[in-house]
Amino acid sequence: MKLRAVQVVEAIGAWPAGQGGATAAKKRVAALGAAPSLVDQAGALLPDAPEAALQVIDAQYGGILADAASVLVVCGQWTPGHAGGTTVDVRLSRALPRWDVTALHPARPGAAAASLPDAARRVLAESRILLPPAAEADIRSGKVHTSVLRALLRLAGTYRMYVSVVRSGHPLNVFGTSRPSDHPRGRAFDVWQIDGHKVVDPATSRRLVESFMRDAAAAGSYNVGGPVRLSGGAPGQFFTDNTHHDHVHAGFTT
Repeated sequence: MKLRAVQVVEAIGAWPAGQGGATAAKKRVAALGAAPSLVDQAGALLPDAPEAALQVIDAQYGGILADAASVLVVCGQWTPGHAGGTTVDVRLSRALPRWDVTALHPARPGAAAASLPDAARRVLAESRILLPPAAEADIRSGKVHTSVLRALLRLAGTYRMYVSVVRSGHPLNVFGTSRPSDHPRGRAFDVWQIDGHKVVDPATSRRLVESFMRDAAAAGSYNVGGPVRLSGGAPGQFFTDNTHHDHVHAGFTT
């Protein structure tokens, strides 16, 4: 599922000199056996440039159902004279011999704010908080709640963490429900790597992941999800499911 999502994003977002534009991108997508019309939903993934290189930083589940899924493809992108990137919420449906990509929802973080609160500036300057392009743009937009920023700074006192998603590039609703997600409201963040160890890696210490989850709760998160089933905390404060086996989620009420 993740591989298929990544293949389509790479086909659209990377091309050699002379192969830019929607027409060439549709040919690359069609060669994968995917729908060329997906290119029309590419947004920032397909800038006007003569060539582009793309690196997938992480592919994270945004939601998993029996016959549908969301994969959040977090990427950096380089074009002549510019370094950027985006996060794409790739929607898929179950099919044989492989899952089909049905829609693309690239991040729309918005313009940078004219001024930022001190906590946002500190997050951007903190070397122990690694932010992919879309998440960094979220912080710069000024639309991320102070509770999120303060929690990131507090956790950075103990851990070096790689954030995958903050506000943009995430499904608007908790996948498969009509319940609004905390992410688009700027009240959540996801982490895919802790102290250099991928959350999804079976070799990563469960003690490390559990410690991070408990510290996220202590930093103010009312809703901490991850691959480890934890006891204690407020009722419903900790959870685990198939979607969250590859990252730690921390949500906030304000």
